[in-house]
Amino acid sequence: MATNGSNTRVVLARRPEATATPDCFSVETLPLEPLDAGQIRVAVEYVSVDAGTRTMLRGEGFHAQVALGGVIHATGVGRVIETTDPAWPIGQAVRGRLGAQTIATVKASGLTRVDDSVGSLSLHLGPLAGSTGVTAWVGVRHIGKVVASDTFVVSGAAGAVGSMAGQIAKLDGARVIGIAGGPAKCAHLVEHLGFDAAIDYKNDDVRARLRELCPDGVTVFFDNVGVPILDDVLDNLAMGGRVVICGAVSQYDHMDRVEGPSLYLRLAERQATMAGFAYFHTPELIEPATAELTAWVRDGVVSLPETVLEGIERYPEALQFMFEGGNVGKLLVKAS
Repeated sequence: MATNGSNTRVVLARRPEATATPDCFSVETLPLEPLDAGQIRVAVEYVSVDAGTRTMLRGEGFHAQVALGGVIHATGVGRVIETTDPAWPIGQAVRGRLGAQTIATVKASGLTRVDDSVGSLSLHLGPLAGSTGVTAWVGVRHIGKVVASDTFVVSGAAGAVGSMAGQIAKLDGARVIGIAGGPAKCAHLVEHLGFDAAIDYKNDDVRARLRELCPDGVTVFFDNVGVPILDDVLDNLAMGGRVVICGAVSQYDHMDRVEGPSLYLRLAERQATMAGFAYFHTPELIEPATAELTAWVRDGVVSLPETVLEGIERYPEALQFMFEGGNVGKLLVKAS
């Protein structure tokens, strides 16, 4: 296929001082250049909006950083529309670090083939994605080691990872309680995802509700938020409890002054443990996790609602929307 057309992309205009507001970004449209040898061109269909992206805008940190004027790092799914590599034919469905743009020009090493027979390609950014479904699977199964006798609590429970983690813990027989913001999200957790109970951190006394719902303590806590909710759970941790640190969305706007838990000594008092992880630290688990998640999705055993904003130019709005707690389930931008 001959090169033609243009690419619309979202770039970093200035580094956020606190919240990453839309004025930190700009949207530009550039003509496509001919492919170099080894390059593949992908029409991006969906772009994942992830809280961790905020930590990539600082100029330094654990995650790969976005350069000023550079395309915002984001995982996307789409189809090959032009190729110099016969192993990657036109029409092949792929996932990769495609960036917040409508057309991505990448090397094959940055792509993964995905099964488009499962359903919408967007599933490969949600329940079948490393940063979402696989992360939840690894955190519940490998780090939390959830068993049927557990009382499992998850924060950020109405978000993508939290929704999946709660459902997986429920499948493993645990009693599951989600912490989310607002009555609608809490109702969604119980009525649609099958959680046993939900706590509304915006309107409830979280610590008091945990004492009420977990009279014998929390045996596994899957944390996506950080303090102050982390302290609320630590104060209600059972003897031998396990705390799984997946993320800390409450801290991402001020990574240079992260606030830690003040009640961490509960770990010593209750012979409990706290462990952090990222799914890519255990690459040997990605294949079995993906296989089981795919089977669950095909059978309708797990579900993950999607909140979709149309148009790549809405990516900056979507990122702010996430930090304001606007989405339920997986937040996506439909690029093209």
